[in-house]
Amino acid sequence: MLASPCTFRTDVVAAMPNLRAFAMSLCRNSDRADDLVQDTLLAALANQEKFIPGTKMHAWLFTILRNKFLSGYRKRKREVEDPDEMMAKKVPLEDSPLKKMEVAEALALVDQMPPQWRLPLRMIADGASYEEIAAELNEHVGTIKSRVNRGRAQLEASE
Repeated sequence: MLASPCTFRTDVVAAMPNLRAFAMSLCRNSDRADDLVQDTLLAALANQEKFIPGTKMHAWLFTILRNKFLSGYRKRKREVEDPDEMMAKKVPLEDSPLKKMEVAEALALVDQMPPQWRLPLRMIADGASYEEIAAELNEHVGTIKSRVNRGRAQLEASE
């Protein structure tokens, strides 16, 4: 049996001053405490069907608040400050959707090239070395480097 929405909200609002005091004791920062109380209230309202009538509303809300605080603390503990974004600039873009789209477009262009450029470029894209490609295609390393260079130039010209 669910508590009536009116009673539930009234009890939540009545608990707000105590929740804020508890949040202040945990955060020691009024802005963070206010955010924590707000997150707690949103979670409580979103999950009000999980509240068991007849149990203590304050205890339920305090548990939500404490769990939100601990989750945030653990998350902040793993984060590294990067005010000048030096670390962010070092992160490779291989996994970004934009990079994946660019790679797919480039490979589509590679597939339209003559085979003497297409094969070495495909093999380079797959991570093969010039020496491995030369051995597989029975060519000199210099020839493979030249073909890859010409293929890349052709790709740049077609962009």
